[in-house]
Amino acid sequence: MTPEEIAQLPYRPNVGMVLINQHNQIFAAQRLDRYMDAWQMPQGGIDPGEDPEVAALRELEEETGVTSDLVEILGQSDGWLPYDLPHELVPKLWKGKYRGQEQKWFLFRFLGQDADINIETEHPEFSKWTWMGKDELLQKIVPFKQDVYSAVFAEFEGYL
Repeated sequence: MTPEEIAQLPYRPNVGMVLINQHNQIFAAQRLDRYMDAWQMPQGGIDPGEDPEVAALRELEEETGVTSDLVEILGQSDGWLPYDLPHELVPKLWKGKYRGQEQKWFLFRFLGQDADINIETEHPEFSKWTWMGKDELLQKIVPFKQDVYSAVFAEFEGYL
């Protein structure tokens, strides 16, 4: 695909979740499908007609095993934050239908114990997880998501 063709593609609607523990550390997980370190926070697509908050809670459980009764919603991003995929990835992801994702972010306080987190889900996306600070996570995220993560952290600064 040419850069011009990619620029004409829409963004995929998506939710992202900042899950923080009692020490305001952020849940981060290593992706299974990456050949290098690629840590990220949980995120996932919004089904047609699905409310973003409902999608966030569904995706959180699907990716981490954390159920809605184990979180308190502390906030959500004011708007939608887009990111573009590197051009070489566009044809490989989502059948080449999207240039990237536009995300609504939610901040959740984790009320459970570490034992309540289970990344060995029905369709696992992560190989391992940990709690980390925002600066460390910004260093470990793939470069094309760094701007979005910085914006999310700035929006939720009072909690992080």
